[in-house]
Amino acid sequence: MIKMKRRNTPSKDAVLELLTRTGKAMSRDAIEKNIDVAIDRATIYRILNRFCEDGQVHKIVAEDGKQYFAVCIKCDDKAFPQNHFHFRCTKCNTIVCLPQAVHFSVPEGYHVESINCVLTGICKVCAKVT
Repeated sequence: MIKMKRRNTPSKDAVLELLTRTGKAMSRDAIEKNIDVAIDRATIYRILNRFCEDGQVHKIVAEDGKQYFAVCIKCDDKAFPQNHFHFRCTKCNTIVCLPQAVHFSVPEGYHVESINCVLTGICKVCAKVT
């Protein structure tokens, strides 16, 4: 199967620039609030899903089911392995990638294709404030 080259658009560039600049995982509604370009919610989801397909962004599903998206800056590097933990702060509601690999075992016959690990608590910035 031939993979078609995706064209760059101002909307795609704006979403990727925002995610890269913040360095944190963001939800679709946070992206919509913080972006400088007028983009509807369906277009934002379409852009994010294509970024996920292309390996530029990874999706994190928090324990409440809300989806967050983070740029894969170091996902192929040893600093951030493909299967790594995420941390969601319950005070500031930010989600960050943690540089630890996830080690697990599953019963014989099971084959894991991907994992989603979100740790929840208070981040180091919020812990200093309290």
